[in-house]
Amino acid sequence: MATAVQTRSTLETLAAKIETRTARAGVVGLGYVGLPLAVEFAEAGLSVTGIDLHAGKVGLLNRGLSYIQDVRQERIERLLEKSKLAATTDFAAIAELDTVNICVPTPLGKAKDPDMTFVMEASQQVARYLHRGMLIVLESTTYPGTTEELLLPLFESSGLRAGEDFFLCFSPERVDPGNPKFHTRNIPKVVGGITPQCTEMGVLFYRQALETVVPVGSARVAETVKLLENTFRMINIGLVNEIALMCDRMGINVWEVIDAAATKPFGFMPFYPGPGLGGHCIPIDPFYLSWKSKQSGGEARFIELAGYINGQMPHFVVDKVQNALNDAGKPVKGSRIHVLGVAYKRDIDDVRESPALDILHLLRSRGALLSYSDPYVPGLQVDGLELSSQDGPEAIGAADCVVIVTDHAAFDYPSIAQSARLIVDTRNAMKGISAPHIIRL
Repeated sequence: MATAVQTRSTLETLAAKIETRTARAGVVGLGYVGLPLAVEFAEAGLSVTGIDLHAGKVGLLNRGLSYIQDVRQERIERLLEKSKLAATTDFAAIAELDTVNICVPTPLGKAKDPDMTFVMEASQQVARYLHRGMLIVLESTTYPGTTEELLLPLFESSGLRAGEDFFLCFSPERVDPGNPKFHTRNIPKVVGGITPQCTEMGVLFYRQALETVVPVGSARVAETVKLLENTFRMINIGLVNEIALMCDRMGINVWEVIDAAATKPFGFMPFYPGPGLGGHCIPIDPFYLSWKSKQSGGEARFIELAGYINGQMPHFVVDKVQNALNDAGKPVKGSRIHVLGVAYKRDIDDVRESPALDILHLLRSRGALLSYSDPYVPGLQVDGLELSSQDGPEAIGAADCVVIVTDHAAFDYPSIAQSARLIVDTRNAMKGISAPHIIRL
């Protein structure tokens, strides 16, 4: 057992390294979360080592190339020249590090239960090289209790103690790919530690590179913060999607309803319907909370219901396409259907959980002949079918129906409205354009 003097000495030693920017930082997982974080700390003056099992990513970074849309290549090149950033596939590098951020995926299993495989594999590697005076922060979105129930026993099996010999925190990632206003540096960072000393160290570390750091009372609180944020969005999107379904049955323009409601200066926040949820957060994170609630003997009825409604939206879109084609005297089978936008949201290249994938799958299962355009996604595989983005106007003119799934700013909507024979618009991208061949969600 470390004495109070030893604990303070360990804390002060690491604090001094962090404050003087001599701490050697590590980031495990160099994806949409990990790479921007590594770049911010490197630009703040710390020496950062990125660790990823994907040799292709590591090779690109060490050659000064960026594979993340929000991280400009010149930033990578500049940091490499200054020897502030390096990447490796070798976890042994952790032995020389003072801080480690774990930023690996946390997908759902088939039963919508948390799959902690990547977190545990990364944590086991960290545990192999854990040493006194190290700060470890889990950023992967997960259920409340993960840091304390899974990581803490693993790390303390070394004989070292959290808050005394090393410091353990949870800090939820908050990434919005493609957002020109909010990015890693200026999005407030929530930090909760296993002990007050852990929180103190985590806050100090993040303040070296990020503008605003928000300490909370525990790792469990920090874990729940992220789930609340995304559950709030998921449930409200589910609500407005249900309103859209209701309005469709009653012949009411849901987009006009929302715009008018949004004029109220209090008590209302506009959310918008769409073809379904995409990305790695909103379709997935709330089910961590639902799963944990069930483990605790409770229910999360709003989450389950919103998940069901949102999951039905791709089917609703395909039904709209089928009905629109029927009205034009054509079946779905054999019709040429061109999808505009396959990324999960506008102006990014990320197709994770994109509703476009479900829509394409459902259309193909009904016999449609598929094509798509997306300036950010040059190639795509659907049910084993290899598709390439068709960027010219010919595909739009040749299609029996054009389906707007992702409203990229690069699309010329007035021109599309003139060229297409039939349009199903799931994003209100054709707002202000009125024509009988445009069918809105």
